[in-house]
Amino acid sequence: MEDNLNIVGKRVVRSDSLAKVTGRARYTADLKMPNMLVAKVLRSPHPHAKILAIDLDGARKVPGVKAAISGFDGSGIKWGVFRYTQDHAMLPTDKVRYIGEDVAAVAAVDEETALEALSRIRVDYEPLPSVFDPLEAMREGAPIIHEQYKNNINIHVHIDVGDVDKAMESAFLVREDTFKAAGEAYAMMEPYAVVASFQNGFLDLWMPNAGPHVRAKALANLLKMPLNKVRVRHINSGGAFGGRSEVAPADLVASLLSIKADRPVKLVLSREENATSSRQIHDMSATIKTAMSKDGTIVAKDLRAIYDGGAYSSTGPIATSVPFYVYEECYRFPNIRYNGYRIITNKGIRGMYGCHGRAFLAGNEAQMDLMAKELGLDPVEIRLKNGLRAGEMTATKSRITSCGLQETIETTARKTDFQKRWAKPQKLEGIGMGCVAIMCGFPMGFRSGSSCYLKINDDGYVTLVTGVVDNGQGNESMVIQAASEILGVPMEDINLVNADTEITNLDPGAYSQAAAFVSTNAVKIACEKARKQIVAIAAEKLAVSETDIALKNRLVYSVANPEKKMPIAWVVREAFARAEPVVATGTFFPDIDLEREWISRPWGQMAGTFSYATSVAEIAVDSETGMITMPRFTAAHDCGRAINPMAVEGQIEGSVQQAGVAAITEGNLWDGGHLLNPDLLEYKVPLACDMPEIDAIIVESGDPVGPFGAKEGGIAIRMNAYSAVACALTNATGVLFKEMPLTPDKVLEMVEKATEEKG
Repeated sequence: MEDNLNIVGKRVVRSDSLAKVTGRARYTADLKMPNMLVAKVLRSPHPHAKILAIDLDGARKVPGVKAAISGFDGSGIKWGVFRYTQDHAMLPTDKVRYIGEDVAAVAAVDEETALEALSRIRVDYEPLPSVFDPLEAMREGAPIIHEQYKNNINIHVHIDVGDVDKAMESAFLVREDTFKAAGEAYAMMEPYAVVASFQNGFLDLWMPNAGPHVRAKALANLLKMPLNKVRVRHINSGGAFGGRSEVAPADLVASLLSIKADRPVKLVLSREENATSSRQIHDMSATIKTAMSKDGTIVAKDLRAIYDGGAYSSTGPIATSVPFYVYEECYRFPNIRYNGYRIITNKGIRGMYGCHGRAFLAGNEAQMDLMAKELGLDPVEIRLKNGLRAGEMTATKSRITSCGLQETIETTARKTDFQKRWAKPQKLEGIGMGCVAIMCGFPMGFRSGSSCYLKINDDGYVTLVTGVVDNGQGNESMVIQAASEILGVPMEDINLVNADTEITNLDPGAYSQAAAFVSTNAVKIACEKARKQIVAIAAEKLAVSETDIALKNRLVYSVANPEKKMPIAWVVREAFARAEPVVATGTFFPDIDLEREWISRPWGQMAGTFSYATSVAEIAVDSETGMITMPRFTAAHDCGRAINPMAVEGQIEGSVQQAGVAAITEGNLWDGGHLLNPDLLEYKVPLACDMPEIDAIIVESGDPVGPFGAKEGGIAIRMNAYSAVACALTNATGVLFKEMPLTPDKVLEMVEKATEEKG
């Protein structure tokens, strides 16, 4: 890692903090434009039904209605992340596939008029048989939701490495268990909103999103418009967590209405619509069979996971694969088989998540603890024995270039006195450990890389133009901090222009954990090029060698003789006078195998690097109520290098809430195709009073390619925090958990079972 840094590695206030805490930051629903219309959507009351006719005439006749649309006003193009998953028309014309699906929409002068117009739309349906359980949907004779998916199997990811069956036969210890987890809501505080403004053939859009370039490309395809006429603009986001990665039906609805009305249109979903009619998280079940040698070495894994994908493909191949990959990036598996199935059902659409796959990951970790106990080992020993190290390859052929897994395990174990407490738990008190890795960027074709443009104005102030997106993680502040370090100017001297598809070049966005490793690397390269231009002119003017030049506090000076100095602004003006303005571009593309594909070729280098983390949860169970309390949580994260330690700690703490505490409370409840808890009263998001005391520990492995050694900071904890809680509950009761969330009813069953087993 680079040493002698002035601002990188320091705890700095984020550049967006003041605007957000004072309420000056604007979000999509805050936008106001002249003649803006209000949009409302008519939604399907049926989980599965043919659309026989849609009559919009009544709605169009309502005074104040300026546009009314259905799928028949679209291009007929279907969306999907991949060509082989293009099954979602956004506004259907053939049939509806879940309750709450967008069917038609209006734009009117006010909300009251829009709602009146919705009541005048007539849709004739022919109800069809529905299926809501993925296991039932896979059976012969089940209702077919999309003709192209036999037995409603949307995606099947098959990975087979080594000889699993042979290794199982010769293993000392083999165990098989099945785990389930309810789907979750993203539960962003900001309900989804879109503003679309179509003028002179150009469409401008504002919406919370994790990847503006991905969003603009999808909409250009759906609308059959040139990409340079569809502009996704910068706006603050009130949360994403994976749920705002891809184009949404609301985007197309607002766009079509604005095009029809030739006026700006705003569509804001209600809290209930946000839960029922935008993407949520997969329900899942996982059957895990593990074989170990007598010394605790994992010799084979046979894994089968079934994901409830809802009505459309969405991010299907990625969502079906990621839980497996983050696990195989953490541990050594010489023989492993994975069969992941994503099944279409008549529920709302499912997408990616920052802590996706909790039944799979928590099940693997809790099962490993019980097997370790049977072998006379403890969780720390068995994780250290099987954990990957730098220089090794994953089962699917990704090389690990930096790895602080061992240090995260040892540090959390030491700080919590883990081994002693795990071996002799107090009555209904437990401690549990969870480990995982996560890729920093993954193959997205030519969108895997990032480009940055930089100019320094004649007053010495800097303009940085990059596609990096901030959904609350601090990505904007991170790239400003990196630029400040290299250019020797304060963060407040740097103006960031970002997340605008017509100004910035391609960037992965806040997607696939790429912002630190990929986007910040592009910024660093651009700044280093600009710095080189400054150094060349300054060395000439100060009559010193270029190697003697340093930049700090808006000054260029000689290291050997600091009295020789000048403002950076002078150097920049000299560059303008020479007709050589200080401008630079930086591009970074991670070392990944572009031939790797989620289904057809699931091997090769997946990411430029991987981050690692270990979580330790401490819990207590009330024997009468089954309630779990969590007094303390310890989390250690290998983020390569913390560009802003305070921001990384914030991400760790948020991850403990989103996955650790949520493992106790959060889960969608269904009655057939009806979501029973679509609001924040019945959907139990953890509150401040539910939070444990958190010890957030930063481990720095110094990635050789990451900017200043940095890589992803936060999501690795999010992917293992629920594992730590599940393992702690198993430790407290002596009974293996079977289903998440770990609500009181399930916990009481475990306590009763433990009592019965003790006799």
